[in-house]
Amino acid sequence: MTQTITVFRGDGIGPEITDAVLTILKEAKADLKFEIFDVGEAVYHKTGSFIPEEGLDSFTRNKILLKSPITTPIGKGFRSLNVTLRNQFDLWANIRPAKSNPCLDTLFKDIDIVTFRENTEDLYIGEEKKIDEDTVIAIKKITRTASQRIIRAAFEYCRRHGRKKCTCVHKANILKQTDGLFLSIFREIAKDYPEIQANDLIVDNTCMQLVMHPQQFDVMVMPNLYGDIISDLTSGLIGGLGLLPSCNKGDDYAMYEAVHGSAPDIAGKGIANPTALLLSSCMMLEDCGQTKTAQKIRSALDTVFSKQQALTPDLGGQVSTQEFVDALLQEIRR
Repeated sequence: MTQTITVFRGDGIGPEITDAVLTILKEAKADLKFEIFDVGEAVYHKTGSFIPEEGLDSFTRNKILLKSPITTPIGKGFRSLNVTLRNQFDLWANIRPAKSNPCLDTLFKDIDIVTFRENTEDLYIGEEKKIDEDTVIAIKKITRTASQRIIRAAFEYCRRHGRKKCTCVHKANILKQTDGLFLSIFREIAKDYPEIQANDLIVDNTCMQLVMHPQQFDVMVMPNLYGDIISDLTSGLIGGLGLLPSCNKGDDYAMYEAVHGSAPDIAGKGIANPTALLLSSCMMLEDCGQTKTAQKIRSALDTVFSKQQALTPDLGGQVSTQEFVDALLQEIRR
């Protein structure tokens, strides 16, 4: 049965990269139907809502969302729209695979790291309290239920994909109760997976190790804030957020997205790189059982990268988004 998915075109470069990815999916004969919605600042100014109600209804119905970046103004008194979507649909696992492409000019050629980030709590619950004019506190929340499900998901991923090592990232030396709970649960669950090497690292040491010896890492699991930071760091190892796919999963819903910003400075210039959203759509295809289609797209992308003739400016090239897409379409037809 053809899978119907919801698509949020985002704002900034969002509509450009979304249209590019949908063109590629159609050319690759992905067995998908699309319910497409404009979202973001432009919609907010027209309707008073960043995401139209019919868009949320569509996601509720279809349970799969392909989402472009949505701008959230900083310091304006409301929460990130990503955080809102994750909480509303209980998308408790954020999975970001960072795999280097040897055809691209990056410092490391052999990176293959998957970050599992708990998505619903930690400091991201957004509970802050003003003590006085000079003092504000934020609440860090860690629960056994949320920790168990993200840690077990990471170990299950290792088992299904033949991964050999799972690393817990924490700050339990200082945050003895919150991160201490997360770490203790990790150690408990690790006993159920004796074939997988389990270790843990303090988050600051992890950052140093990632830029010195990243090859030591395989799958990593961590609370929300560290996951936000570490996954961006791993993207830098492979060439940036423009190359990093991402999915947010819960028990019933899944959201696949490019995690880079909406880049309003280059919006409308026709030079945006759709790779991150395209690779996220490949994750979506695989989860929908369309593995061959995902492999076809990945293979075409690898060929375009290897030829070095149709790269967008962020990858050191000079072609437009459309020229990049045309090169991909040509490889898919072959």
